[in-house]
Amino acid sequence: MSEAFGFRTFGGPEVQEFFDRPDPVPSPAEVLVRVTAAGVNPLDFKLRSGALPGFYGERPFPQVMGAEAAGVVLAVGSEVEGLAVGDAVFGMAYTGAGAYARTTLLLGSHTARKPEGLRDDWAATIPVAATSALDAVDQLDLPEGTTVLINGVGGGVGIATAQVARDRGLNVIGTGGPTKRALAEAVGVTFVDYTEGPVVPRLRDLAPDGVDGLVDLVGGASLRTVAPLVREPKYIVSVTDGTVTELGGEMVRRRAARADLERAAALMVEGRLDPHVVRTYPLARSAEALALLEDGHAVGKIVIDMTE
Repeated sequence: MSEAFGFRTFGGPEVQEFFDRPDPVPSPAEVLVRVTAAGVNPLDFKLRSGALPGFYGERPFPQVMGAEAAGVVLAVGSEVEGLAVGDAVFGMAYTGAGAYARTTLLLGSHTARKPEGLRDDWAATIPVAATSALDAVDQLDLPEGTTVLINGVGGGVGIATAQVARDRGLNVIGTGGPTKRALAEAVGVTFVDYTEGPVVPRLRDLAPDGVDGLVDLVGGASLRTVAPLVREPKYIVSVTDGTVTELGGEMVRRRAARADLERAAALMVEGRLDPHVVRTYPLARSAEALALLEDGHAVGKIVIDMTE
């Protein structure tokens, strides 16, 4: 039996609880890992709320929270190639086994060996946050010297997206609340605080002819407010809002396969991408970590450290 944090019914934070479960058994395509670190993401509380039914297919309760994990391989399915028991790895818990747990399952094809010199807490930010950033910037495929607007730049995905874009030679403008400014500006973002009055006129001052691309991390009315600033709607990519197609844009095309994980890890090892893990919490304080993100007060990336 091993400890896990999850929920037995969909709802708000009140449905979250700790429970013990048997170590899951890997299918031929999976690996069982002892989790050392788990990334905290908006995806986690959206799944708990029931807002994304069928994301993992039909899953029985109780469900374990968390999608990003770093850890050590304990068992390997018969069809998994390139991984062995004892390997330090990181990947996404696509199968819904959850990352807020002492042990979990990862798809072998979406799991990579952790390179020498990469911290576990950094590795645990790659499967969702860093690969989302890579996917969004890849999808826009803007030429060097052009300008991208990141709508909602202060969280884990936004900060990673800003760094990937800057690494490609793009000019980056970002929107966010006042607590996000310092970190956004530290990674080279020209920041616009949405609490200081209408956003569009200030963005127009920065980009009188509009921007070349938009990565949206907020959705809803916020997306619709800034979308007209993009000169060609096909260069709008949203990570959160499927209705972006009504504006002429696209949802991000997610991959997170082993090659993508390895590419993000290499950027971190080379010093070109810093996930800015600003806080770590032990598993016992998972609810506190998640609440900070769900309340919108998180800056940078939050990680659960399973070794504490």
